[in-house]
Amino acid sequence: MDKTIRPIESINAVITVPGDKSVSHRAVMFGSIAKGDTKITGFLTGDDCMSTISCFKKLGIDIETDGENVVVHGKGLHGLTAPTELLDVGNSGTTIRLISGLLSGQDFVCRLNGDASIQKRPMNRVIKPLSLMGAKIKSTGDGYAPLEITGTGLKGLEYKMPVASAQVKSAILLASLYADGETVVIEDMPSRDHTEIMLNYFGADITNQNGRITSRPVKELYARPVTVPADISSAAFFIAAALLTPNSEITVTNVGINKTRTGILDAFAEMGADIKIVNEHLAGGEPVGDIVAKTSSLKAITLGGDMIPRMIDEIPVFVVAALAANGTTVIKDAQELKVKESNRIATMAQELGKMGAKITETEDGMIIEGGQPLHGAVTYSHLDHRVAMSIAVAALNAKGETVITDADCVGISFPNFYELLEKITL
Repeated sequence: MDKTIRPIESINAVITVPGDKSVSHRAVMFGSIAKGDTKITGFLTGDDCMSTISCFKKLGIDIETDGENVVVHGKGLHGLTAPTELLDVGNSGTTIRLISGLLSGQDFVCRLNGDASIQKRPMNRVIKPLSLMGAKIKSTGDGYAPLEITGTGLKGLEYKMPVASAQVKSAILLASLYADGETVVIEDMPSRDHTEIMLNYFGADITNQNGRITSRPVKELYARPVTVPADISSAAFFIAAALLTPNSEITVTNVGINKTRTGILDAFAEMGADIKIVNEHLAGGEPVGDIVAKTSSLKAITLGGDMIPRMIDEIPVFVVAALAANGTTVIKDAQELKVKESNRIATMAQELGKMGAKITETEDGMIIEGGQPLHGAVTYSHLDHRVAMSIAVAALNAKGETVITDADCVGISFPNFYELLEKITL
């Protein structure tokens, strides 16, 4: 599907964006290995999360779906059963990496694969620590999917993370539930901690002392209701749109504001953005609030270090904001962008370059010249949902129409993105 985006004059709206992708994945996974019925509200019905549901159904779990309401009939830590067919993760890196940790401790064999993009995403970062725990994982693609996992008994591990990755950390912590002793993961830079929060909510024993995360085995997990907050990664596109569009104000309600995820808000604030959070509260251990953003005059910043893992998925839309800032913005320490759904350093530079942006790629990021007027162009999503949505935000204040080819990839994380965009820009 191609999508045409036209420039707008202003935005003034109160909106709700879909549920958090990270939390939705984990609610299904952890509910499946907990005893009892986990009732999930606000579930993200995007393609990635539906892939997770599909995989766990094949593992013998009864899951009821009614739009954003999901009920997982969990069978306990040892209740999964051998699948009779391949586990297809689709485009979901979260699914294949987290489920690898979980399946490593079972008593059966599984085969996993996904789409062409998944088959290019590195799996050795998960295979290595899991193998040190005793996991038996065969990669038929030399460190890439497809994978074959033969479940076995696992041992505890102390593992220092070479890069900040919530997916790798989560895979290890899920495997630790089946280990014969305590497991320690050491982080120099904190990554998303949704796994630790939700596993403890379900009855796990995980502590974090200054980046030393210790998981002690428990006999069982128990079902709990999960309310999924709105996804800050999805909210970021509309926040950026309001900051960059004249005479605009937007409120995005009920957004997850976990401190490991709010790097984008801190980056925008450093740029001089008019953003505030109101109505803060907790939902299932996760902090939630309404985010209010208004038109702002932005200045360039240097982005790097521990800010990167706190906003890795929001960097594409941050690039769009940087193009409107006064001065030259530098992004560094962001090599992880190269192994997302696309190489986001290359794809963002290439596609925004078609619109007149001046972006220089570097080994670990990019250099962005602010204040460059953008014009409409025919662009390509590279089948990357966040690239497509970032182009759409840039197009709102470009001169002329912009066409995004293969634009329907937004369904991976934000199925109603274009409908919501049209609603607030009419």
